[in-house]
Amino acid sequence: MTRYWKRMATGSSSGALWRGGFLSLRNRILSNPAFQRWAAAFPLTRPIARRRARHLFDVVAGFVYSQVLYTCVRIKLLEHLHAQGPQTVPELARYLDLPEENCLLLLKAAASLKLTEYYGRGCYGLGAQGAAMMANPGIAAMVDHHAMLYEDLVDPVGLLRGHYPQTRLGGYWAYAGDGPPTTLAGEQITPYTRLMSISQQLVAEEILDAFNPKGYKRLMDLGGGNATFLSAVARRAPDIELVLYDLPAVAEQARANFQAQGLAHRATAMGGDFFQDELPRGADLISLVRVVHDHNDDHILGLLRAVREALPEDGALLLAEPMSGTRGAEPIGDAYFGIYLFAMGRGRPRTPVEIEILLRESGFSRVRLLNTRNPLLTRVMLAQP
Repeated sequence: MTRYWKRMATGSSSGALWRGGFLSLRNRILSNPAFQRWAAAFPLTRPIARRRARHLFDVVAGFVYSQVLYTCVRIKLLEHLHAQGPQTVPELARYLDLPEENCLLLLKAAASLKLTEYYGRGCYGLGAQGAAMMANPGIAAMVDHHAMLYEDLVDPVGLLRGHYPQTRLGGYWAYAGDGPPTTLAGEQITPYTRLMSISQQLVAEEILDAFNPKGYKRLMDLGGGNATFLSAVARRAPDIELVLYDLPAVAEQARANFQAQGLAHRATAMGGDFFQDELPRGADLISLVRVVHDHNDDHILGLLRAVREALPEDGALLLAEPMSGTRGAEPIGDAYFGIYLFAMGRGRPRTPVEIEILLRESGFSRVRLLNTRNPLLTRVMLAQP
């Protein structure tokens, strides 16, 4: 671990006391109504005051914003505008089966979020954010999926107090249940495997833009679903041998996917439980893509030790997922993923520092955080013995 990261991980009592005193003073000032009125009126602080007020209101209204987005996805408004182009309110009202007044209300709400945009002459079309969503189908799939999260958060206080041990998300992610995951049938794993495949397409390209697997002979992807990541690797590195290791029912679907893509000659799918079974040997590169944050520390520590044992001395572990503490994306790590994983029933978001500590405890001595183009989407670490 670098000296900087050690300092960040351990901290110092004097530094904590100084920071605590400073933050207490700041909060006393900011919570003073007289100061807030002065800041809103003074020309130099007015923009800051307005920006903070807007941010606070966005937090308050966030659920309403998410429901506007969910409605647009549920009734396929954005897909329709993408395919047909700008249309008038009456045309859209007929297509969406909405009263014109209600349709206009939705269009204006969506336009305020840049999902739609008023094009003039009574027509609405795609907005900048709506167009961006069309480039990544995984976003719409996740928005639709969030209906279950919203149900689990109807009583967030009760959820945090442990009143709801059975949640919709816990039931959806079948491997998070209490039973042996290797006994799950195809109909139990198909919904979440399909969702992960759709949402992982953009993530896979982001990972491979940060890390080139050229030079490695055999890559084994643990928990690889129906092989979305390995399919992307196959296009980038035509000489590398590919192995997917996941639950038996998942591996069966991946095997069919390899066959359909003409990759059966260089790609193998193996079934098992990587928390219980010994990992296959022979891979000089092992990947964990969006796996670590789904599980608790004791499970992950055991898995990382198993990965270390399975790797040769010149091998490497490629670990990729959204991470807590990412600058500019702090709410995504700790608010979104923190609550989502809690509702799911296991796992937590971790900072790069926390992941590096787990890696070093597992026997990895060289750990690097690679640069990614969009750290909000995923971050990538390479660990070597």
